[in-house]
Amino acid sequence: MTIHEPDDGPAPVQRPGLTYYLGRWIMAPIAKIVYRPRVIGRKNVPRHGKVILASNHQSFIDSILIPLMSPRRVQFLAKSHYFEGTGLKGRISRSFFTAIGAVGVRRGAGQAAQEALEQSRRIIDTGAAFALYPEGTRSLDGRLYKGRTGVGWLALTTGAKVVPVGLIGTDEMQPVGAKFPRVRRVTVAFGEPLDLAHYGPPESGRARRQATDEIMAAIHALTGQELAGTYNEAPPANPVERVKRVLHPERL
Repeated sequence: MTIHEPDDGPAPVQRPGLTYYLGRWIMAPIAKIVYRPRVIGRKNVPRHGKVILASNHQSFIDSILIPLMSPRRVQFLAKSHYFEGTGLKGRISRSFFTAIGAVGVRRGAGQAAQEALEQSRRIIDTGAAFALYPEGTRSLDGRLYKGRTGVGWLALTTGAKVVPVGLIGTDEMQPVGAKFPRVRRVTVAFGEPLDLAHYGPPESGRARRQATDEIMAAIHALTGQELAGTYNEAPPANPVERVKRVLHPERL
């Protein structure tokens, strides 16, 4: 699946095709037989309408488990290079990530981050279920990090309900650096949907922060992870970056 952006503005988001459904029909039964994941709260995922699945993130396998264990089709953003390879390896990569509902996007900070949020918003506005990781990147130490407010902005902008997702054991199933998942039993827990509209408009930084904090609290209730209390990011590379983070503490 791709999103095309012509010169006169973004085109409508395209629906996944046959590759996605074949991948789901084939991979989901195999995963359930081999890995026997424990899935809790599937009924908490609304079967229709806009919904955001907001999950903790400990392993590459997370982005495969959520679409396979969700009761409805899920889309999410993935690094664009997974879709840009050439030759046989490139075709296999594109087919695989299309099959699990990924949408290619160029990652980054600043304008790149805002563009990724806009792309996410367009997907959600089609009435889709959209998955993301509020922490921004994988936790390497098992702790749950502070949520970036992009998820709050998306929820308040689109009016989508947010279903917190707690993944337990995926860091043991496929640790960082492992090419293939190990046979380990994991838990995928879907929490009750959150309606965050009462926090206020998306233009309000306070509303985005409060909405995001409620989402992270719900994820923490599902996983029981130790709270890091900070953003999951590398230390500032220089004094200028340190000043920027003090002046602009909100993270998208």
